Amino acid sequence: MDLILWRHAEARPLADDSQGAAEDLKRPLTPKGERQAARMAEWLHRHLPSSARVLVSPALRTQQTAQALGRPFKTVPSLAPEAPVRAVLEAVRWPRSNEAVLVVGHQPTLGRVAAQLLAGTEQDWTLKKGAVWWLRRRERDGTVQVVLQAVQSVDFLG
Repeated sequence: MDLILWRHAEARPLADDSQGAAEDLKRPLTPKGERQAARMAEWLHRHLPSSARVLVSPALRTQQTAQALGRPFKTVPSLAPEAPVRAVLEAVRWPRSNEAVLVVGHQPTLGRVAAQLLAGTEQDWTLKKGAVWWLRRRERDGTVQVVLQAVQSVDFLG
């Protein structure tokens, strides 16, 4: 199983700290974020299998990031900001899925998912805005492994 974690691109900040979760979900991408999403979407088009499922947080910034890919996607409420690792793994059907799954989501959740799968413990790892971490679950010599296939930052795309 391939699990691709795509952190949303740069979004506008909240106007002030007093605004709640409902306002956080409405934050759009900045013009820079729109460019980041488009550049990463081009990279993903070259590498992502056509059969990959795309699951997206309900937040506007993740919806806009996913739209740059130009593929159908499913909005999954349990992938909202501050989602627990368990919710992400359940949504993608880890490790039972036989297809690649792309998750467009948030920090710190995506970093915690990567840490759980690669290091076996939930830690606060950081995925840059707009970046992709590509994980693959495989079996070798009777042992299940999770391999880091790629880490791609928008900053390194041509």
